[in-house]
Amino acid sequence: MNDRISILVVEDEPKIRIGLIDFLEFHDFTVTEATDGLQAERTVAENSFDLILLDLMLPKISGEQLCRQWRQSGLNTPIIMLTAKGLEKEKITGLNLGADDYITKPFSLEELLARINAILRRTDPAKSVGQKFAFGPIKVDIASLKVTINDKHIPISKHQGQLIQFFAANPSRVISRDELYEKVWGEQMDGIETRTVDMHIAKLRSTIEQNPAEPTIIKTVRGAGYIYETD
Repeated sequence: MNDRISILVVEDEPKIRIGLIDFLEFHDFTVTEATDGLQAERTVAENSFDLILLDLMLPKISGEQLCRQWRQSGLNTPIIMLTAKGLEKEKITGLNLGADDYITKPFSLEELLARINAILRRTDPAKSVGQKFAFGPIKVDIASLKVTINDKHIPISKHQGQLIQFFAANPSRVISRDELYEKVWGEQMDGIETRTVDMHIAKLRSTIEQNPAEPTIIKTVRGAGYIYETD
């Protein structure tokens, strides 16, 4: 992972909390801990995080209460609920309150990592691929808005950079025009914007593809959208 993503672990069981912290720090996350709901409430009020792991059953203030009040206050930080086995009703409640995902104890740490990465890709591609990364045979520098192809530096626009970053964060997945417009332009598509997406993709292909008429990096999936294939 890049840019030291910050995660708040809210868990009152010491063994689980310490295990989570060790695992996440091993994977280069910056980790802050809270041992009860009141401490978590104060910590979030004073700091910003990229993601919160929130135990449902907490002393002082429950995870359910925290999730509710954070969402009501406008906090949009992704939240993964940690729930006890068999609490199906509580899982549904957590999702309805605004949690982005849940995972049931006992859980695989590798599964948790996969869920964290999936949420980060959805919410902020920059947290998944960073500012400098490879995009097929191309080197990309988002901060300076340029790509390097065969040792030649080529400038790109802000929207082109955002498109590349989003595709790079979602390899081998068909992405619709609606999703691209929402993630890159920050708005819901309403008819004419379909052409906007297509024009920007065409311009981007003319910059990065060896043969824009037969693209090998960003391919069209007829009737569905576009796909970036790493192979």
